[in-house]
Amino acid sequence: MFQVRIHGRGGQGVVTAAEMLSVAAFGEGRHAQAFPSFGSERMGAPVVSFCRISDREIRLREPIMEPDALIIQDPTLLHQADVFAGFKTDGYVLINTTKTLSDLGLDELLESCGPERICTVPATDIGLKHIGRPIPNVPLLGGFAAVTGVIQLESVIKAINSKFSGKVAEGNIAAATEAFQIVLAEKQAAGHQKETTGGA
Repeated sequence: MFQVRIHGRGGQGVVTAAEMLSVAAFGEGRHAQAFPSFGSERMGAPVVSFCRISDREIRLREPIMEPDALIIQDPTLLHQADVFAGFKTDGYVLINTTKTLSDLGLDELLESCGPERICTVPATDIGLKHIGRPIPNVPLLGGFAAVTGVIQLESVIKAINSKFSGKVAEGNIAAATEAFQIVLAEKQAAGHQKETTGGA
């Protein structure tokens, strides 16, 4: 079972992101479950949602305490909430930011996880460019597909088409695709650097 925890703020589509991720996984013939944490979902307030993906029936219903992947939709939460609680160093992290990991104060995490497992993508900017709104959730799903390989970009596109139509769907597909390409290039560059420096 692969468990994903998504951190963001009200108005950023955190709950929708988990739902669409589960739809993408379901489209691949897998079992999936998505649900939000309970609490304030007012605009700007911290929001957490969860998604489980498995090849077998999912019987768990509790919040995800030890995620295999973290999607952080708002980088300001890095220093306001314990977004890394329960996170395993062999997991994946995707952060919506234009800053470097060093700028974010994540050098230690980068060292423990490895650069190919922690990626950043300017999802808000990508959303604004393609959708006309600074909503990072769909671009981050494209980035998630690239960094983890748990789902395919094609499945994300199908999930987008199941929720949106017309130009809105086209914009979201373009946003997810651009984020996928950015993260994939970042991951490949990190892997290449690891090889040339003789990293384990």
